[in-house]
Amino acid sequence: MATPSEQPDRPTRGSAGAGADAGAGAALGPGPTDAPDPRLGGSDPRGLGAAPGAGAADATPPSASSTPAPTSAGRESRAPAGESRLIGFLRELTETYGPPGREDAVREAIRARVEAWADEVRVDALGNLIARRSPRGGAGAGARTGGAGGGGGAGRSGHRVMVAAHMDEIALIATHIDDRGFIRVEPVGGQDPLVLVGQRVAFAGGVVGVVACERLDSPRDLKMGKLYVDIGAPSGDAARQRVRVGDMAVFHRPLERAGSRLVAKALDDRSGCAVLMEAMARLKESPHEVPHEVFFVFTVQEEVGLRGARTAAFAVEPDVAVAVDVTVAGDTPEPEHRLAVELGKGPAITVKDNSQIVHPLVRRWMETTAQAEGIPYQLEVRPFGGTDAGAMQLVRAGVPAGTLSIPIRHVHTPGEMVDADDLEHAVRLLVAMLQRPLPAA
Repeated sequence: MATPSEQPDRPTRGSAGAGADAGAGAALGPGPTDAPDPRLGGSDPRGLGAAPGAGAADATPPSASSTPAPTSAGRESRAPAGESRLIGFLRELTETYGPPGREDAVREAIRARVEAWADEVRVDALGNLIARRSPRGGAGAGARTGGAGGGGGAGRSGHRVMVAAHMDEIALIATHIDDRGFIRVEPVGGQDPLVLVGQRVAFAGGVVGVVACERLDSPRDLKMGKLYVDIGAPSGDAARQRVRVGDMAVFHRPLERAGSRLVAKALDDRSGCAVLMEAMARLKESPHEVPHEVFFVFTVQEEVGLRGARTAAFAVEPDVAVAVDVTVAGDTPEPEHRLAVELGKGPAITVKDNSQIVHPLVRRWMETTAQAEGIPYQLEVRPFGGTDAGAMQLVRAGVPAGTLSIPIRHVHTPGEMVDADDLEHAVRLLVAMLQRPLPAA
């Protein structure tokens, strides 16, 4: 979830000023195609290649107890016995280093899993991981013959759907290393100096430090310029051998259980990534038809301006788009904003935030599906922040978009908290949505 200062301040290239509501029928256009999508690029800029279609579809999905990925502290993540696959995904992802623009380790952890559940996997030039799943049966499984606004979709139930969750997490970036080895830092994404003091952080490669503060005459003097990171180096030269200007550090904390609650850093938005991964696995295992061509996109640089979603949506040209992200719960003592969202009451369907007014069709798709499936949900109106949906809706001629939100407490801290049942219900809702046609415009 991006805070107001991290949202883009100008429209996406190729966006249209016309409202998407009036043109919803045309915008949803025809059904999807089974062929590999040439717009995702015939080559991979990182030499990673695409997952072979048939081979990927036939592969056995790895379990949550597979070989763990390196974490941000250079450890290995060890999942407790009996932990669900969904929580196993979340544990692995939250304990992996991935600041904005440096999401490589998170991307590879996700890619190692999802290749078994996708027909095509690509990494674009900005670093977004795009996993395409062809439709399976149903009236919408025919070829898509027109563009996003080209019409010709009568009689079809399937469309091109983009579902996005961002891989990056808030971070600090080293700006100066003094002769005593102390590292000055600036925020990458929304950071509160009050939260940072005394926290442990880890740079790439596992260098761990503590955020400390200069002496203050008054608590009101606490600002980012007063903070520094102490990595225990005896001198500036020793520090510079371990950390360079431009290196980024993230919070250094494991995932912990507190009953049904989960506490970790980077739940914004590794929660959404884990929901997408689990949804892909369940769709693979399900005998039910999926009429849509679905692009599961794990985006980059959301925390610094919704950047990855913008370029990915431009390439995918979705008929409709859904972001899966976190939203602030309003159930803590004396919250700054009175929000009708609580932990444990189900995922939230966004009505409005600072980046979007959710398209009525997308909201109706989410609500009617939840009601039909008996899945608890909440409605969210948030007067701050935004999600990848805000960028996706402005691509090309406009895309009907919305956000499926996971309630979270203590966002943008090392102790973010979500409820395991909310995650499970978010997966169930997303899977059910993708197995149903969109409602009539």
